[in-house]
Amino acid sequence: MDTTVPVDPALALKQWELLRNTLTDLGHTVHVLDARPGLPDMVYAANGAFSVDGTVYGARFKHPERAAEAIAHQHFYAGGTWNFAEGVHVNEGEGDFAYLPGAYGGLILAGHGFRTDPAAHAEAQEVLGRPVISLRLVDPAFYHLDTALAALDDKHITYYPDAFSAASQRVLRQLFPDAVIADRADAEAFALNLVSDGRHVILNTESTAMAEKVRAAGYSPVHVELSELKRGGGSVKCAVAELRP
Repeated sequence: MDTTVPVDPALALKQWELLRNTLTDLGHTVHVLDARPGLPDMVYAANGAFSVDGTVYGARFKHPERAAEAIAHQHFYAGGTWNFAEGVHVNEGEGDFAYLPGAYGGLILAGHGFRTDPAAHAEAQEVLGRPVISLRLVDPAFYHLDTALAALDDKHITYYPDAFSAASQRVLRQLFPDAVIADRADAEAFALNLVSDGRHVILNTESTAMAEKVRAAGYSPVHVELSELKRGGGSVKCAVAELRP
């Protein structure tokens, strides 16, 4: 997130549209959250909430500049049949939460250390009724869980070990002994900031090494150019809030 390097807004929009079209071409339904003046970070839609089986745990952003985004996300869910719970503790939605419905009967992985308050993990467990595993992030380059770990399908993950504390690494090794292991070059290319439907793994175009790793694990990588969104600190996953009705 180098503020001295300008973003090309027209190109950013073109790349966002490419991501949306890629998802629809793969057969997914895409809802678009309307932009609001003064909230440029709304493009990172993953941060506004976290949903599991029709229940939504709303975000409470750490930085006041993004606070109004949580309200916009709440209004979106209010228009449907969702059971919405507003977060009391600081949390940044799917930025720091991942759900694996097929792992251990349904497991939530949750990150803390830079943005999300650890107390939000217990709060999410009460709201969503699923066990939450707390993982401590220790490298400021990977400030959200979704920069260091991703679900590849209902049971399997990929992650960069050194983004986590030694104890959290032991937990991940125990829970996911067959995980796809990323290296620092993968993580710095935002290769772990991906979206997977269990078959297709959507990555940014710089994530060539990770693409080969997921291909070897049996998935089909799909590349999308997101250079301008990466300038703001996010890639594929940051721009997508996954809905789990």
